Amino acid sequence: MINQCYTSPINHKRVQRIMQKHHLNCRVRPKKTTRIGKPYYKTDNLLQRQFKASCPMEVLTTDITYLPFGHSMLYLSSIMDIYNGEIVAYKIDDKQDQSLVNDTLNQIDIPESCILHSDQGSVYTSYAYYQLCEEKGIIRSMSRKGTPADNAPIESFHSSLKSETFYINNELNRSNHIVIDIVEKYIKNYNNNRIQQKLGYLSPVKYRELIA
Repeated sequence: MINQCYTSPINHKRVQRIMQKHHLNCRVRPKKTTRIGKPYYKTDNLLQRQFKASCPMEVLTTDITYLPFGHSMLYLSSIMDIYNGEIVAYKIDDKQDQSLVNDTLNQIDIPESCILHSDQGSVYTSYAYYQLCEEKGIIRSMSRKGTPADNAPIESFHSSLKSETFYINNELNRSNHIVIDIVEKYIKNYNNNRIQQKLGYLSPVKYRELIA
């Protein structure tokens, strides 16, 4: 702008003298800095969509799903045994935080070297989750980022749960107490009574009791 007021170009030293004479200040734009957050404890996809296990508690998969009610939200954290599709642990809470995931995992005794598969959500890549798995001797496995099909069994279960309950009747999700009651009854019925063709038309619990 100063150059526009003069017929010939001027250098930065002269600009400085002119600004000092007229008591002008130069506005300096601060440099943007990148904040380095906590390290992510990611790991490889060990399953590669091969959802098979030779015995109970050999391969588990876990995920979190949303349970909307009214203008609020609940969160369901579930752990499924790939061997028979049984939901072996779950927790419902109004916060999707680290305790939701860790409390779910702490519900069950898991044999050492069991594989536990999840997505790359922040609660699963956190140090707290990594440390808990290390303490329990669990081998972690993770889906590729943004690839739900890499965790298909638990994704399918959560989808069926919501489509067979809340999506059919919107009146069911009026309060958190109703939502929790519906989910608990659904999981109990799924484990004990829902027959599956791949299990020889047995329910997950019955298959585990008769075959394992």
